[in-house]
Amino acid sequence: MRKISLIVLSSLLLLFMGCATRDYVRQQIDPLTDRVSRLEARVAEIEKRVAAVESRADVAQKNVADAKALAEEAKKLAEECCDKADAAAKRADAAADRAEMAADRAENAAKKAAKAFELLQKK
Repeated sequence: MRKISLIVLSSLLLLFMGCATRDYVRQQIDPLTDRVSRLEARVAEIEKRVAAVESRADVAQKNVADAKALAEEAKKLAEECCDKADAAAKRADAAADRAEMAADRAENAAKKAAKAFELLQKK
C-alpha cells in the first residue's frame, strides 16, 4: 500500500509541477511576440525596399534596351557612312587616275607640239 501511495503521490506531484500556468506562459511568450512583431515589420520594410529596387531595375533594363537600339542605329549609320566614304574614295582615285592620264596626254601633246615647232623652225 505504501508503494501505491508513493506512486500516486509522485504522479500527482509530477502532474502539478509539469503543468505551466497561464501567467507563466504569457510571461514566456510576450517577449517572443514582441520580437516576432518587430521582425514582421522589418520584413515588410525589406519587401518594400525590394519592390523599389525591382522597379528601378525594370527602368534600368528599359534604358539598356533603348541604349542598345540607339547603338544599333548608330552602327548602321556608321556602316552606311563608311560605305559612302569608300565609294567616294574610289571615285576620287578614278578621277585622279583620269587626271593623271589627261596630264600625260597633255604632256605628250606638248612634246609633239614642241617637236613640230622645232621642225618648223628648222625649215
